[in-house]
Amino acid sequence: MTKNIMVVDDAFFMRKVLKEILKKGGYEVVAQVDNGVKGVQTYKEFFGDENKKIDLVLMDITMPEMDGITALKKIMEFDRNAKVVMCTALNMQDKVVLSAKMGAKDFIVKPFNAQIVLEKVNNCFK
Repeated sequence: MTKNIMVVDDAFFMRKVLKEILKKGGYEVVAQVDNGVKGVQTYKEFFGDENKKIDLVLMDITMPEMDGITALKKIMEFDRNAKVVMCTALNMQDKVVLSAKMGAKDFIVKPFNAQIVLEKVNNCFK
């Protein structure tokens, strides 16, 4: 069964790149949103629908309206079994550590390497 993924990133280009990588890896991107507020809302909306339930969230750390760390916290409070992988720039080590403590399964460094993205996503489903 195909796994459903939501991409949360304020940069359209990054969402597009991740969608293409995930599609080639056999995953379905069921939602793409541009900030943490929409990410939390969308996760909750899809939660009750078994056909569209989000199996994994790829979440940017730095976004307007609500950053990825805050959105991660809210998603984990709603669903402690949520699988979230944080997307970050190289110089954000402290935020990566914080997100891991809050329940993030892994992190991906920008710019994205397709092989690494798929390895990390695949590992979330083992």
